[in-house]
Amino acid sequence: MGRGKVELKRIENKINRQVTFAKRRNGLLKKAYELSVLCDAEVALIIFSARGKLYEFCSGPSITKTLERYDRCSYGAQEGKLAGNDTESIYQEYLKLKAKVEVLRRTQRNLLGEDLEHLGLKEIQQLEQKLDSSLKQIRSTKTQHMIDELSLLRGKRHCLKKTMN
Repeated sequence: MGRGKVELKRIENKINRQVTFAKRRNGLLKKAYELSVLCDAEVALIIFSARGKLYEFCSGPSITKTLERYDRCSYGAQEGKLAGNDTESIYQEYLKLKAKVEVLRRTQRNLLGEDLEHLGLKEIQQLEQKLDSSLKQIRSTKTQHMIDELSLLRGKRHCLKKTMN
C-alpha cells in the first residue's frame, strides 16, 4: 500500500518546509549514490538550499570534470563554449567563496584561542593586538553603560528623596 499523491506546492510552514527539504535532499543524495553504484554511472548532483547552503554529490573524480563532460555533450560548439565559461566562472567564484569561508573560520578559531600552532610570532602578536583593541572597546562600552546606569539610579534616588520630603 503506497502513499497518496502529494500536491506539489510551496510548503508555507517554515519548520515543515525545512524538515521536508532535509528528508527529500537526503533521499535524492541516496538515490544519486545508488544510481552511481548499481549502474556504474557518473552522477553529479548540486543542491542549494533556500539559505544558500551547498550540498553536492559526485561519483566521478571531481564535479568540475563531470560538469565539463556535461558541457561537451549537451551543447553545440559555440553554445558549449559560452556555457562552459559560465559554469567555470561560477565554479571559480564558488571556490573563492569557499576559501574565504575557511579563512574566516580559521580566524574565528584563532580569536577564540584555538588552532594557534600554525601561527608565527608576528601573527600571534597581531592577534594579541586585535584582541587588546577589542577588549578596550568592550570595556569602554561597559563603562559607558555603567555610567548611564549610575546616572539613572542617581536620578531615581533624587526623585525618591523628593517624594519622601
